[in-house]
This record gives sequence, C-alpha cells and structure tokens, in this order.
Amino acid sequence: MDSEHARLLALFQRAQAQVTDLVDAVEREQWDAVALPGWDVADLVAHLVAGQRALPGLLAGRGDDVPSGTEDLLAGDPLGSWEDAADTALTALAQPGVLDGVVLQPSGVGPAADHLAALTTELTVHAWDLARATGADTRLDAELVDAGLATVQRLGTAALPGPAGPPVDVPGDADPLVRLLALTGRRA
Repeated sequence: MDSEHARLLALFQRAQAQVTDLVDAVEREQWDAVALPGWDVADLVAHLVAGQRALPGLLAGRGDDVPSGTEDLLAGDPLGSWEDAADTALTALAQPGVLDGVVLQPSGVGPAADHLAALTTELTVHAWDLARATGADTRLDAELVDAGLATVQRLGTAALPGPAGPPVDVPGDADPLVRLLALTGRRA
C-alpha cells in the first residue's frame, strides 16, 4: 500500500471511530430526533450502515444487495449494526490493490481512492449532523475536516455518497468546519 492510500485509510478509520463514539452515545429518546430534513437519527445511522455495507461490492465492481429500510439495517441494535458494517468496510479496504481500482460513484466511474476520500468526508459531515441532532459536541477532528474540505473542493459535492444541500455562503476566511458544512448545505 502506498503512503497516500495508507493516509486515506487512516483518515477513514478515524472518521469511523468518530461516528462510533457518537452512535454509542445516542440515548433511547434521541433516535427520533431530527438529524436532516426528512431523516431522524435512526435514519441517518441506517444510511451510514448502508454505505459501509455497500463498500465491499463497490470495490469488487458490483453492487451488493443492501437492505434499504431503517429497521432492516439497524436490526434493533444500531451500535452493533454500525460496528459490524464498519468492520465489513475495513475488511474490504484491507485487500491488496483495492484502492488502485475504480468504483461507480454518484458522479460516475472514478478512482476507488477518490471514493474512499468522499466516503470519509461523508462520515465526517454526518458525524456533525449526528452530534448536532443529539446535543453532542459538534467540534470534529481537525485533520478530518481539512481532508474533507480538500476533497469537496477537488471532487465537488456530487462525488459525496450522502445527501448534500445547495452550498451556503460563508466568508472565505471562515473556520474550515464552517466552510465544509457550508459546501454541503449546512449552517454551523
């Protein structure tokens, strides 16, 4: 694995860990809290689980059948479902040469390494969504924020696998997290 791929994988693992900590902290009464327009916290976590479960198929050049309903994806154990899906994604990424391949991304066929960067960015932004919805600390790992901002600036929001609204205007000298959130249609 070359150094850039190792860096991307390390960032992805940190983004997964950030999400794990937030999912673990969700209280029973918070699962119905609004996370995004039309999505509650459970829907958001189910979306993240689906993305992790779909990654092995994408990396192998096929689409895997991933359940689509929140109940099916979370199976009564949101944290366990997330951890299982995250482990599945990491196992797929550990295969030699997998990041040298291509995947079908929302914006078309592209390098697997770009998809991993976009998925890491999605996890970072959704960590903020999850923290905001549950009243947790919305400060995120600064290196993940910087990497996500660079990814969105390089690939555009169309490369992100999750929902992104129209960009929000913020000053160019705004905090990197504020700029990343603004590019994905969120207000800090």
